[in-house]
Amino acid sequence: MQLFHIRHRTHYIYSGLIIDSANQIKLYPINDEIQRVNDHRIHISGSPSISVFKDYFGNTTGFFTLLPPHSELIIDTIMAVEMLAPKGLAQRDSPTDVWKKVNSDESQAIYHDFLKAEQATCQEEVQKAIHEILEKVQHPLDTIMDLSKYIYENFTYKKGVTSIETSVEEIWKLRAGVCQDFAHLLLYMLRLLGVPARYISGYICPGNDEWRGEGATHAWAEAWLPDTGWVGIDPTNKCLAGERHIRLAMGRNFTDCTPVKGTYKGAIEHKLEVTVEFGSNAFSEAHLAKNPTPTFVSGSIVTEGVPRNSYMAYMQMQQQQ
Repeated sequence: MQLFHIRHRTHYIYSGLIIDSANQIKLYPINDEIQRVNDHRIHISGSPSISVFKDYFGNTTGFFTLLPPHSELIIDTIMAVEMLAPKGLAQRDSPTDVWKKVNSDESQAIYHDFLKAEQATCQEEVQKAIHEILEKVQHPLDTIMDLSKYIYENFTYKKGVTSIETSVEEIWKLRAGVCQDFAHLLLYMLRLLGVPARYISGYICPGNDEWRGEGATHAWAEAWLPDTGWVGIDPTNKCLAGERHIRLAMGRNFTDCTPVKGTYKGAIEHKLEVTVEFGSNAFSEAHLAKNPTPTFVSGSIVTEGVPRNSYMAYMQMQQQQ
């Protein structure tokens, strides 16, 4: 059992005043049998009221509006999450029986939301790589771990070469990316196999062993198997999701799990700063009052000239680390 204290601060800085800002947030960690939320607080500049509801996938989702003119938006989330040991993954059934259940009409109907693979010109190449792994007769979980290992060994972990809009075709061609790209590719492979798979957004907490993407927001995949239920697989680190993987939201893809997104009227230029901090003890009020050093910065503000004004639908393009 481990207890993690996390601060997730999202700071938008606009080139001028904006109004009528309406936002949706998915910054509420999942609370279940292996992940217990002991504390959770959200502070938003302007102190708007937050309406909270459950979305289609069961994610706790907040909604708030800021009508008066403002030039920045700060969303500061402080949480304490206790991680319990995950349940065992005993492989009770034979590989052939499990594959039959995965591909049964009943399973395909129940989990249809997590089975549709996107259209991609690289499908034939990806299927060829999958079939080389499938030559071995083994339990689906072993096959999934082999796919994770394939991504880990054949794709370079490299920041700045992709965005949340990067397609699976581009990832396949680049052979590089970050956690969201590796999760995206693994989802695509699993769905081509007919295995229900969902996208998970959250954090990977620091530990004794250094992992790629730790100490920041993170993304991985979960696959459903009839004899194990949902199993988390992290292709960025070639491992099963465990006590250092804290889940925020789940869905078909990143769009279903976006931490912050919304619309507003006003200056189009903006800068986004995201800070994620971890601790073994609660953060002091003095620490929370300080302006932290961002772990991720996106965009810039052009100060010369008059900023353009328009009404625009704006989805946060927060790059997972």
